[in-house]
Amino acid sequence: MSAASGNQERVFHGIAVSAGVVHAKIHLIGRRLLSIKRKEISEGEAAGEIRRLEVALLETRQQIQEVQNRLTEAMRAEHAAIFDAHLLVLEDPVIMDEVTRQIETERVNAEYAYHSVVERYAVTLSKFEDSYLRERVADIQDVSSRVLNNLLGHTESEELRHLREPCIVVAHDLAPSQTAHLDRALVLGFATDVGSRTSHTAILARSLQIPAVVGLEAITEMVESGSDALLDGYSGLVILHPGQETLYRYGQLEAKRESILIQIRKAIDQPAETADGHRIVVSGNIEEPGDIDSVRQNGAEGVGLFRTEYLFIDRDTFPTEEEQYESYRRVTEALNPAPVIIRTLDLGGDKFRSHMHAPTEMNPFLGWRAIRLCLHEKDVFRAQLRAILRASAHGNVKMMYPMISGLAELQQASELVEECKNQLRGEGRAFNEHLDVGAMIETPSAAMIAESLARRLKFLSIGTNDLIQYSLAVDRTNEKIAHLYEPTHPGILRLIKTTIDAAHKHGIWVGVCGEMAGDTVLVPLLLGLGVDELSAALPVVPQIKYLIRRVSLEKARMLAEFALSSESGGDVLERCLEFMNEVAPGLLEQGPRSDLA
Repeated sequence: MSAASGNQERVFHGIAVSAGVVHAKIHLIGRRLLSIKRKEISEGEAAGEIRRLEVALLETRQQIQEVQNRLTEAMRAEHAAIFDAHLLVLEDPVIMDEVTRQIETERVNAEYAYHSVVERYAVTLSKFEDSYLRERVADIQDVSSRVLNNLLGHTESEELRHLREPCIVVAHDLAPSQTAHLDRALVLGFATDVGSRTSHTAILARSLQIPAVVGLEAITEMVESGSDALLDGYSGLVILHPGQETLYRYGQLEAKRESILIQIRKAIDQPAETADGHRIVVSGNIEEPGDIDSVRQNGAEGVGLFRTEYLFIDRDTFPTEEEQYESYRRVTEALNPAPVIIRTLDLGGDKFRSHMHAPTEMNPFLGWRAIRLCLHEKDVFRAQLRAILRASAHGNVKMMYPMISGLAELQQASELVEECKNQLRGEGRAFNEHLDVGAMIETPSAAMIAESLARRLKFLSIGTNDLIQYSLAVDRTNEKIAHLYEPTHPGILRLIKTTIDAAHKHGIWVGVCGEMAGDTVLVPLLLGLGVDELSAALPVVPQIKYLIRRVSLEKARMLAEFALSSESGGDVLERCLEFMNEVAPGLLEQGPRSDLA
C-alpha cells in the first residue's frame, strides 16, 4: 500500500494505551532486519566463537541492567522488573547448551548458531496453548536482537538515537527495551501497527507518561517521515494532516481538561468524603522509600500497599534483616502517624532471581510464589517478619500476607510471627505488640472463606488483579484473550461483595489495592459495594479524591445494586460510564499526571 499523498486529513483508529494529546511531525522507523550469515569455522575456532558469544551475553546483561537501573530511578522498581524476564531468557541453560553444541558440532559462527537456536525455541513456544509460555516469545525476540547486535557490532535503536527535533515516532512495533530508552523531550508520543493495552510496551508508555496508540495495523505503510500529525492517546486516534477545525476542537478540549485539572489539584488537600458525608480512606501504593514525597504531594492518606519485592530483585543475595528494617523504618517514620501497610514478600510468577533455585514450572502464576514461597523459605520469611515488627515501633505499621488461599497458610504464617515476637522480646528489641495483621484476597478460595479469615485478622485487602485473573482463567498480558479480563464480570463483583460483607460482619475494615481501586470508572461501584479504603498508584490519587467528593453514597449503592443483579459485565460497565459522566464529566479524559502537585 502506498504512502498517503497530499495534505488531506486522514484518521487512523487504534488502541489508546497511554493518555495525552500531542501535535508534531512524524518520525517513521522501519523494521530493521538483521543479516545473519552462516560461516563455516574450523575445529580450532570453536572455542573462540564460544568466547565471542560469552562476551556478547555479558554485554547484553549489562545493557539490560542499565535499563533496569534507569527505570528504577525514573519510576518504580515494579516497572523495571519487567526486564527480569529478559535476564531469565539470557541465562536460560537450555538455549545456551544448544547454541554451544551447535557451534562445536556443526562448526558454525556464534551469531548463526544463536539465531537459529533462538528462532526454533521461539517458534516452539508460540505453538503452546499455555498463554504464559506464548508471552515469553516477545521477551526472547527482544533479548535475541540485543545479543545479535552485540555479536555483529551494531548499535541498537540507531534511528532513535539520532533524533534532533520533537516528534511522534511511528513504527511497526517497539520492544520494551526501546520504549525504556525513549527520550521524552524528543519523543512526544508513539504509534505502532501492533500491540495491546496489556503489553509491556504499553505499560512502560503509561509509566513514562508518553502518549501512545497501538494496534493501528498498517499505519507504517500509510505515512511518511515529516508528515504533520496529531496523536490522541485518550481516544486511540492518529490524525494525519489535521485541519484547522480539528486543531481548534482539540485546543478547546485541552482547555476543558486544564479547568478540570485545577479542580483536581484542589482535592489533593481535601478529605475523601462523599457528597453526602461518608468518609473513605484513599491511600497510595508504593515500591520503595523514594516514593515518600510522592505520597504527600498527591494527597494519599498513608500507604495501602508497600510492595517489598524491590529489595529482593536484581541482586545476587537476599537482603539482610537490617537492610529491610532500615527501609521499612524510613517510610514509617516519614509518614507517621499515617498508616503504612507492608505486604510480605510476593516473589514468584515471573519474578525470580537465579540464586533462589526456583523450580521450572509450566504455569508459574499458579505455582511457587508469594506466601507459598515464604512458608517454604522460612529463614527468608523470618528475616522479613522481624524487620517489619521492628519497624512497627516507629509508627503506624500494619502487615498483610499475599495470595492466601486457605486457613492453613494463615495459621502457619501467624505461628512464625509469634515465634519472631518471642525472639525480639528475648533480645529486648522494641516492636508493636498489637501490630494489625491482614491478608490479601486474591484467590476465589480466599473470597469464599472470607468469614473464616475475617475472624482471625484485623483487615482484608482485595487484590483485584489476581482475583480477576484466577477467577476468570485469563492471562491479561495475552493480547488474544485480554478482552476476557473483565473487572465488571458478575462473578467478580459477587466475590468482592462476599468479601466486604464478611469483613463488616466481623467488625473489620476492607480495602481494595488492585487496579480497580485506581480506575475512576469503577470507583463509584466499589464505594457502593461498601469498601472502606482504596489504595491506588500515586498519580491517580488526586483524581480519585476529586471523584469521591462528587459522588453520593446513596446513588453509588443504587449503582452497586444494579451491578449485583446484572448478568452482563458489559451492561455494568456501560452503567458505570454513564454514572461517571453524570457526576464528573470530563474526568475520563484526564490521564494520570505527574504535574498535579
